[in-house]
This record gives sequence, C-alpha cells and structure tokens, in this order.
Amino acid sequence: MIGISKLYCGTVEPSDALRYGRRSGELPSHLLQFSEDKKPVVVWNVTRRCNLKCVHCYAHAQDRSFPDELTTVEGKLLLDDLAAFGCPVVLFSGGEPLMRPDLVELAAYAVHKGMRAVISTNGTLITPRMAEELKQIGLSYVGISLDGMESVNDRFRGVKGAFQKALEGIAACQEAGIKVGLRFTMNRRNASEIPAIFDLLEARDIPRVCFYHLVYAGRGSKLMEDDLSHEETRRAVDLIIDRTADLHRRAKPKEVLTVDNHADGPYVYLRLVREGSPRAPDVLKLLEMNEGNNSGRGIGCVSWDGEVHADQFWRHYSFGNVRQRPFSSIWTDLSNPLMARLKDKKHYVTGRCARCRWLSVCGGNFRVRAEAATGDLWAPDPACYLTDEEIGLASA
Repeated sequence: MIGISKLYCGTVEPSDALRYGRRSGELPSHLLQFSEDKKPVVVWNVTRRCNLKCVHCYAHAQDRSFPDELTTVEGKLLLDDLAAFGCPVVLFSGGEPLMRPDLVELAAYAVHKGMRAVISTNGTLITPRMAEELKQIGLSYVGISLDGMESVNDRFRGVKGAFQKALEGIAACQEAGIKVGLRFTMNRRNASEIPAIFDLLEARDIPRVCFYHLVYAGRGSKLMEDDLSHEETRRAVDLIIDRTADLHRRAKPKEVLTVDNHADGPYVYLRLVREGSPRAPDVLKLLEMNEGNNSGRGIGCVSWDGEVHADQFWRHYSFGNVRQRPFSSIWTDLSNPLMARLKDKKHYVTGRCARCRWLSVCGGNFRVRAEAATGDLWAPDPACYLTDEEIGLASA
C-alpha cells in the first residue's frame, strides 16, 4: 500500500513510526506498513461463496456451496497460531465473507486473541443488525468494494441493485460506529469514475479509500487487455493525488491509498521533487521503511481450504496447508526455494527491475503480475509505468 495522504499531504512523518520502534505488534494500524519486522498481515479467504458475480474476482467466487472449507474449529486453531506468531491483522475476505455463518464468531475470536480483525466485503449483506454485531465484537474496519457509481458498479458486480445495497451497508456501519472505507479496482472500464468516488467520499463522509491497480488473477486475468496503459496510469495516480490534496486543503481530509503497484511510491516522491516540496526527503525515508511489495513476507494468504499462498492473488502456488502444518511453520520454512526468494526478492528480479534505482523502495513490484503477463516469475512487472529516465537507466 502507498499512502497518498500520508506521503503527499504529510499526515505521517518518519518519526511517527520510529516512536513505536517499528514493531508490528506496537504500531497503530495507520503506521503498520512502516514496520521493520514485517510480521505478515494475513488475508483469510474464509469462503469461496459470493452473492455477486464480479468480472474481476480473483477467487472465481460463485453463489454455491464449496466443499472443504476450514471448519470453525480449524479456523480457531489457525487464529491461535497467527496470534502466537505475532500477526497484527487478519483480513477476513472471500468470496463474500458474510455468507459464512460463523464469520462473526471467527472475527470475535481473532479480536479476543489480540489481533485486529478487518473485513473485505461487497457490503450488500451488512444490515443494521449485522453492523451492530460487528461493532460489539470490536471489529477494526470494514472495506467495501465499489467499481464506480450505480450503472458501472452493477455491471461489474453482475447483479442489479448491488450499488444501492452497498450504500446501505456503508450507512449501517457508520450508524453503528464502525470505521468503513471504499475499495476501487482501476481499469479502462471504470477509471473515469475516480472523480465520482471522491465525490462520494465527501458526500457520505467516508474516511478512507483504497484505489487498487488491476492484478491479473482469477477472473481478473480476462481484464488484462483492459488494464490502464502506462500513460493512463500516470494520469489516474495524478488525479488521485490532486483530489486528495484538494480535500486536505479544504480541511476535509481523507485517508487515501493506492494498492498493488509500488511504482506509485517513487512516482509520488518524484512529483514532490519536481514541485520543490520540502517533504520530499521525509517521503523517501517513509518509502524506504515501507520496502515496497511484501508478498510472501509482510502479507500472506490462507484460502478457504487451508492452502497458504504468498498473497491472495497467487492461488496457483501453495506453500502448504494449515491442516497439515501451522501457518507459522509454513511461513518460516526457507527450504522452499520460492519462499526463501520472496523473503528478499530484490536479488532475483531481472531486466529493468534489477537495475532500477528504486528497487529498495519498490521491492520489485508484483511478481504474480509479471508471471501472468510473461510466464517468468522474475521478469519486470509490466504495470510499472516509470520511464527509463525516472528509474535511472537513461541520462536526463
């Protein structure tokens, strides 16, 4: 994650993270990306079932029962291990996590074990009663996915009325006092909706939004040709920066992040340098703390059937299953050559990535996207939109 509001608008300084010793267990949630120990945030896809039919779903979710999901007992054993391992956050996802009958029980158990529990949801099943239950168990955050305004969103989601039900879910969370934010995946079919998303943030007083770059996984692989070009990506990121800064100038600040393309970090820094901002050196320090993409290190995934992946998009490769071995054992087993390399992937990337001046702050970007596009796990990420000049491969 690249915190646009943190970096560009100065809502976080390097000293903020240093004050907590940069330890995952001590850092507040808004500083967690700057941790030094990189204890993994774990995405647990608790179910593959979903009531919508999203065209970009990385999990190939469907509205039917799937066999072999972890039971409640198995899930609690997983959470016991994650807590003992020091995982600071468990993100309950799916499919649609609220289609799992024991979701509230599992989230409550995670909180009881001392972890922060958050939910990634389409929002359509969050009734006032459900929101109140989630508040009572101490849920930290609800991220609700939208793909634009009503017509665009419902076309992406495959179900008419999904947009209005998601708005009702947002309102229910706000009424219950739960922090709620938006999740938006950018591509050519909906990039024109970015201004409307910012308008919605302001109109509905929503405090947070994450703009995701497209990852070629699951049904999202079919959208590869609809991914933004490099120039379109630059325009989208500039628009996000501009709208974020505008909200801050008008004393209506929002937490705005971009996700799944760590070229955004150097891009923000270079823009600050061009603008002569005195914040540029501090931003570079924060980016160095962040260390870029952390798949297989600072973020991991457990599927509904217990398989362990480097992140939620990397389902074609499993490191093991929590039914046979604890997550903590699988995650620290460097006898697996891929796991060992992901722990410090900077030594293995090739091409322009290997020679990039920003490798230490980008971390080689998304390996799963490089593999999907080229067949080579260590090839340059095709979604990197920085020019050769910007990455130090051409003279100014």
